[in-house]
Amino acid sequence: MRAATDAWESLFRAQVSVMRLLQADAAFKDLSMREYDVLFNLSRCPTGWLRLNDLNSRLLMSQPSLSRMVERLQAKGLVDRKQAPEDHRGVLLALTDKGAELQKSIGREHVRSIGRIVGGALSPDELQQLEALTMKLRAGIGG
Repeated sequence: MRAATDAWESLFRAQVSVMRLLQADAAFKDLSMREYDVLFNLSRCPTGWLRLNDLNSRLLMSQPSLSRMVERLQAKGLVDRKQAPEDHRGVLLALTDKGAELQKSIGREHVRSIGRIVGGALSPDELQQLEALTMKLRAGIGG
């Protein structure tokens, strides 16, 4: 039990340290990291449209907070929303052209920052080990 707690604490503290550096990065001067995460997840949707509930399951925020954020992103012209045709209570979301361009622009800078921060601290072998371990952890908990 102690080993699991120590490993979790170490993983959590590492994430907090990395996230603080990334959030302070110039890439997020026009959009918060959480807003970017919404655009990033929408950019990965193969059909172009994603249900609000499905997006919510990929993020670490409450449904009401996500709904308010989507409204702000829509007001900025970055996200489109429409009713789901098969379920009029469901909401579908997609990136606008402006949203896709902003996501790509921030994404390029964000990837460079990740490479500098994470890649600067770990060797290529260690990066592979870290990825393998985190994938194993996610698979073990159904994530």
